[in-house]
Amino acid sequence: MPSRIVPFVNNYFYHIYNRGVEKRPIFGSRRDYQRFIKTMNYYQFLGPKPKFSHFSQFQKFKPDPSKKIVGIVCFCLMPNHFHFLLKQLVDGGITEFVSKLSNSYTKYYNTKYNRVGPLLQGEFKSVLIEKDEQLIHVSRYIHLNPRVSLVTKDLDNYEWSSYKEYTGQTGGFCAKQEILNFFKNPKAYQQFVLDQIDYGERLEQIKHQVLEEI
Repeated sequence: MPSRIVPFVNNYFYHIYNRGVEKRPIFGSRRDYQRFIKTMNYYQFLGPKPKFSHFSQFQKFKPDPSKKIVGIVCFCLMPNHFHFLLKQLVDGGITEFVSKLSNSYTKYYNTKYNRVGPLLQGEFKSVLIEKDEQLIHVSRYIHLNPRVSLVTKDLDNYEWSSYKEYTGQTGGFCAKQEILNFFKNPKAYQQFVLDQIDYGERLEQIKHQVLEEI
């Protein structure tokens, strides 16, 4: 992976995204989504770790929150692309996290589906979050993706994002307080997202233009 001209800065937030090579799907089954999410959790931690199989089963390893290299604020996995909102916690954290996640998942996917070569299209893209308002709007944009892309009609039924974690319907590992601290309670955040479906649909048009550049 080539070095970035402008490095990521610790304690700053970034919108990270990428899609499948040739716009191909990168998730072919429920298990694929589950594997990707477990791999995300695994590689957010620094230093030596047990084998992934032990970690993913949560039998022999209790991760130390102080050893994170990134804070995964929110995420959404779509059939042929993904979005993260990340906070870099140590030097090189975002690059290391995304690189190891992408390499690990590609090896899994290629083995499962008997294919070779890259799964994701080139270097991942990133956008620096410069203001608090931008931070909460990007989180909303990420969580609205399945709805405005017509993958689901009901965000409460979509399992492959952090939305249900934010609304208290499931547990998880996201640093959701980075966003929820701006709201009175999780219900207020939920309303913030749902009130802007039309806004999200307009952003969807912009997203297609942006992803054309990936």
